[in-house]
Amino acid sequence: MRCPNCGNLEDKVLESRTMVNGESIRRRRECLSCGYRFTSYERIDEKPFMVVKRDGRRQPFDRQKLEKGIERALEKRPVSTNMVEQFSNDIEDLAIKQGKEAREISTSQLGELVLEKLSTIDKVAYIRFASVYRHFETLDEFIDEVKNIEKRGKNE
Repeated sequence: MRCPNCGNLEDKVLESRTMVNGESIRRRRECLSCGYRFTSYERIDEKPFMVVKRDGRRQPFDRQKLEKGIERALEKRPVSTNMVEQFSNDIEDLAIKQGKEAREISTSQLGELVLEKLSTIDKVAYIRFASVYRHFETLDEFIDEVKNIEKRGKNE
């Protein structure tokens, strides 16, 4: 560790302490050249979980974006705020589990996870989300999706 006083790279650690949250270590050091004492912190540098867009761009996973989409789908539906939050937690956990190796998930996989969960909670919200997510352009596409969810409901 470079001494902030003289720039020397030789030092000794006087004391190490794990911080309260257990995610970092505080070290008191002393420069062997000038005797200056300083503190350094050591913590894990994790890569952010990424979402791969349809055009190939990558951006960090944004839980607020996920919640906003879910809230829009569930707007004016008989679903509590706590349920929306729990629903978002479940989707986030599933997404991270699914993309664990590469630390990323595609928007299509994420959208399918949301649709799968919405279909168990509220069919109207499912159709709302699907119409935006799947970019319905005709009334026939909308009707086909309604028929598909009706079939799934009867098969379950």
